[in-house]
Amino acid sequence: QVQLVESGGGLVQAGGSLRLSCAASGLTFSTYAMGWFRQAPGKEREFVAAISWSGGSTYYVDSVKGRFTISRNNAKNTVSLQMNSLKPEDTAVYYCAANRGVRTTPSSYDYWGQGTQVTVSS
Repeated sequence: QVQLVESGGGLVQAGGSLRLSCAASGLTFSTYAMGWFRQAPGKEREFVAAISWSGGSTYYVDSVKGRFTISRNNAKNTVSLQMNSLKPEDTAVYYCAANRGVRTTPSSYDYWGQGTQVTVSS
């Protein structure tokens, strides 16, 4: 079965950096677009970033542009999210997700990881 396993979350001070990783198995990874989403307490899950199957196209929500970078390694079946200049408002559970095409809506994604907590202190 398909498994997406996130890692790399934690507690960091504002202005700091974290790198999230997502390891995929059970699917032909190189044929799937990958996305990162986040959900803060009491809020809906929101799109953060996405990358096409080849890695040639990337997309970001405006609030993270210039601070976050999504990348993928199809040889290792992994997708990463480098997060720099973190802000308290970035605090959320971060999820990776897989879909045949690049989308920004959570309901469009076929497979999800269990999430990893990111907490940014002020």
